[in-house]
Amino acid sequence: MTGRAGGIALVLALLIAEVAVAQAPNRSPRPVLREDTYPIALPSHAPRQSLRPVLRTHNVARNAAVSVRPAVVRPTPKGAVPQSAVGKVCRDRDLQGIVVGHVPGKISGCGIAKDAVKIYSVSGIAFSQPAVMRCDTARAIKSWLEGGMARSVGRYGGGVEKVKVAAGYSCRTRNHKKGAKISEHGKGNAIDFSAFYLANGDEISVLRDWGKGKKGRILRDMHRSACGPFGTVLGPESDRYHKDHFHFDIARYRSGPYCR
Repeated sequence: MTGRAGGIALVLALLIAEVAVAQAPNRSPRPVLREDTYPIALPSHAPRQSLRPVLRTHNVARNAAVSVRPAVVRPTPKGAVPQSAVGKVCRDRDLQGIVVGHVPGKISGCGIAKDAVKIYSVSGIAFSQPAVMRCDTARAIKSWLEGGMARSVGRYGGGVEKVKVAAGYSCRTRNHKKGAKISEHGKGNAIDFSAFYLANGDEISVLRDWGKGKKGRILRDMHRSACGPFGTVLGPESDRYHKDHFHFDIARYRSGPYCR
C-alpha cells in the first residue's frame, strides 16, 4: 500500500504543475526602453507628430513690430511745391512748371501782370532751381536750348541734362545799381545761366571755362547762338558784372538784338 500511495502522490504533483504552467502569463523578453530617447511618455491615442523647431517669442514680437511700423511721411518743406503739382504751362508740354499768375512788384516798375510761371524744366533739361518768368521768356529759352545750345554742345559729354540757374525773376535795378533802370529780371523777361551739366557728369562753367579749350569754344558758340532768340545777350566780355554767367532777356530794340 505504501508504494501505491507514493505513485498516486507523484501523479497529483505532476497534474498540479501542468495546471500552474497553463495559467501563467506569456512573458516574452522585450528590449529595454531608453529614457533619453523618449523623455515624455505619450498616451496610446496621441497622434504621431514630426519634430518642429522651437518658436522664439522675442523674434515674433520684433517682426510684428516691424510689420506694423507706419511709413515715414516727410512733410513738404515750407514754400516748396509737391512734384505732382508740376506740369505743362504756357500751353506747351515741353515747359514744365506751375502757374503763378500775378506777381506784384515791391518797387515801381517791377512785377508781372498776369502770366507768370515758375519753370522747373524745359524740353527735358532740368533747372538747378525753379525760376519765375513770363511765358514769352520761357518760350525763348526753349527755342535756344533746342536750337543754338544743342548744336553748340553736340554729343560732347552726352549732351546737356541740367542748366545752373543763377537768377530768374528778381525785383531790382540793373546790376543792383541805385537809381538805375529796372532790370529785365524785375519784369519776368530775363534768365541767367552760369553752368551746364552734362550727361557724363562733367560740367561746363562760364566762370572757369570761358576762353579755354573745347569747353571755351562751346560757350562762345552758345553765346553767339542766343543772339536772336533773345533781345539781349551778355557774357564774360560785356562787363565785370557778367564774368560768371550769361544774361539773356527778351527786350527788343529798334536797332536789333544787343549782344556783348
